[in-house]
Amino acid sequence: MRGFLGSLLVIKIFNELMEEFKPKVAISKTSDLDSSISPNLVSIETEIPEVLYEGMKNFIVSNPNIDQYGILSSALANFLYQNGCSDRAVTEKYLDDLFTLPNVLSN
Repeated sequence: MRGFLGSLLVIKIFNELMEEFKPKVAISKTSDLDSSISPNLVSIETEIPEVLYEGMKNFIVSNPNIDQYGILSSALANFLYQNGCSDRAVTEKYLDDLFTLPNVLSN
């Protein structure tokens, strides 16, 4: 049950983040900044409400097997999939997290 509740927290944090999403967002390919990093990564910088930051920080402290990158990546895939995105990579990430995230959180 803990894994399921953790997944719900990830979804809640991301949905609140999307509601508060500001137009001021910086997005860049990480590989453009550092050639030693995989070209499949993109860096996103945005402002989020402090309450979301505190919730994510507390969640990470109590679940050391996951980090902020995993939380946001999972939440974004979940949001996109549930809102009709049909990209295969998004679907794979969503399904992978659906089955593996509860195991990561329970350890």
